[in-house]
Amino acid sequence: MLKLKQLAVGAVVVAATQSLAAPPQKLGKPEGQLNIVAWPGYIERGATDKKYDWVTKFEKDTGCKVTVKTAATSDEMVSLMNQGGYDLVTASGDASLRLIHGKKVQELNIALVPSWNTVDERLKNAPWHTVEGRHYGVPYQWGPNVLMYNTNVFKTPPTSWAVVFEEQKLPDGKSNKGRVQAYDGPIYVADAALYLMKKQPELGIKDPFELNDKQYAAAVALLRAQKGLTHRYWHDATVQMSDFKNEGVVASSSWGYMVNALKGEKQPVDSVIPQEGSTGWADSTMLHVNAKNPVCAYKWMEHSLNKDLQASLAEWFGSNPVVPDACKTKAPGGTDFCKTNGFERFTQVHFWKTPVAKCASQATCVPYSRWTQDYIAIMGGR
Repeated sequence: MLKLKQLAVGAVVVAATQSLAAPPQKLGKPEGQLNIVAWPGYIERGATDKKYDWVTKFEKDTGCKVTVKTAATSDEMVSLMNQGGYDLVTASGDASLRLIHGKKVQELNIALVPSWNTVDERLKNAPWHTVEGRHYGVPYQWGPNVLMYNTNVFKTPPTSWAVVFEEQKLPDGKSNKGRVQAYDGPIYVADAALYLMKKQPELGIKDPFELNDKQYAAAVALLRAQKGLTHRYWHDATVQMSDFKNEGVVASSSWGYMVNALKGEKQPVDSVIPQEGSTGWADSTMLHVNAKNPVCAYKWMEHSLNKDLQASLAEWFGSNPVVPDACKTKAPGGTDFCKTNGFERFTQVHFWKTPVAKCASQATCVPYSRWTQDYIAIMGGR
């Protein structure tokens, strides 16, 4: 398990910060190296499938050799960026503001990213990478957290997240106990809160990331009960795929990446966004405040907005492009990836963000530091 106790320090977002230094006004010669922290499957060079490679040409064109360190959770990404030694990170909304206010990433000069004007208007000024009109990230991809399920067990798609939150008999007549998984990260508290928004409307939850003490207590109680059902708290994509193939797991929150990979192996899985909706992620490429290779980093951020890359990545990962024109671009597999991955469902997704005490929907909310402390206890059976 990640050292989440340590990561709780500094998790509360404070007042808007100022950039430590003005962003560059022009780019010099590329440094020849680029170190990126990324989600698994986000930076591909054709090693798994030669059709999906958006690194090799970049390296040839720029002379910047790309090295990738994968991270399984947002907390791990924050930890790695705090340690330093990396140039870029593909941060989700529950990490990006922590990095901005922790002064671990720098303000960007978007004029040095010529393809910025092709970015989806819904994402250009998103609050998870924009503070006081300053941009600290270039949108990369976005998508919902889906409910992945075994199609041999569920002949028709499950309609509710209840299959992972409440003990019940599944369509095959067997209990779900020991056959479902939950995400290994405090942000999963929001998934429980999202379920309760419909299950217990009297709680008055308006935003699953903004919970008062009563609402938060209800979510924690649900998660404690769920502990008895879980086969594992997952964070490693490869391990979760193995669990669906070999360990009898039949339902779990997941990402399109694992769904696509398992389908590619002809495994009996599919995914759905249940009636309660879903949480989700909108990732931004962010530049470390002490990046040693800023020229290569800016060139990568520009490269990342290429519509061909965006199309290939969306099809590969099971996500949605941040450049709308990519939806009209043919991906290597020839699929209608924007339709499949829910490009038009943007308004239905509750995007990850760091819970803070001073929230918008009500007077005060439970901050992320408590989410971290309590979720560690829940996973430990306390």
